[in-house]
Amino acid sequence: MKIALVQQPATPDKNANVRRGLEAVASAAKAGAKLVCFAELAFEPFYPQKPAGSDALDLAEPVPGPTTEAFCEKAREHGVVIVLNLYERDGEHAYDTSPVIDADGTLLGKTRMVHITDYPCFHEQGYYTPGDTGAPVYQTAAGKIGVSICYDRHYPEYMRALAVNGAELVIVPQAGAVGEWPEGLYQAEMRVAAFQNGYYVALCNRVGKEECLTFGGESFVCDPQGIVSASAKELEETILFADVELSAVNESHARKLFLRDRRPELYGSWLGNE
Repeated sequence: MKIALVQQPATPDKNANVRRGLEAVASAAKAGAKLVCFAELAFEPFYPQKPAGSDALDLAEPVPGPTTEAFCEKAREHGVVIVLNLYERDGEHAYDTSPVIDADGTLLGKTRMVHITDYPCFHEQGYYTPGDTGAPVYQTAAGKIGVSICYDRHYPEYMRALAVNGAELVIVPQAGAVGEWPEGLYQAEMRVAAFQNGYYVALCNRVGKEECLTFGGESFVCDPQGIVSASAKELEETILFADVELSAVNESHARKLFLRDRRPELYGSWLGNE
């Protein structure tokens, strides 16, 4: 199965960004992709570069809403699964949210980022409420898909929960900046997660220079053995294609050994949860 990671910059013109995203879905589907993924806040500026103002809620949109409706129609038209990432408003709360759309255009659900950080140029706690959707896994036409939104990928508990819930492929929408972490760390971290949990990881990063950050791109895919099978260049607007073979999940060390031999009855007390 071919998957596509859309590594595109976001301008201040949200409507134009959405149009370019829809065009990317059509291009990816024409190239044979069965799943199309987007980076964190793919269609709007990365708002947390500056502290939240009084208009922060007004910047968010409902899910379902105009953007998801447009991509549901596009998914139905081309028969592809789509994983988005949006700034979602739900009443008086806002979330960093990934809607998951099946190949028939059905909005299967949404994953909200659980862990919210705050440091210079990533003032996220002023924008996002901690997610309340847990670690869902969606049964799609492209397999069993989980989503780990940006900061959540740093938490082994969350990455393991996706495996326990049956994920075969984990999508990581990210807003990672140039020089933010030591060279190679993004890949190393996700390679270990893929190996320990026995699933594919597809990290789709934002790209382009914005207000106080330059987002690096370098999206990549790694397999259940922790081997990188495809990667995009730094600072390049592109669609990264990768082939995944979901049968490799059940043949992985994690699915044959690691998950089988877990001792979850012990872990709570070790972590101070009992």
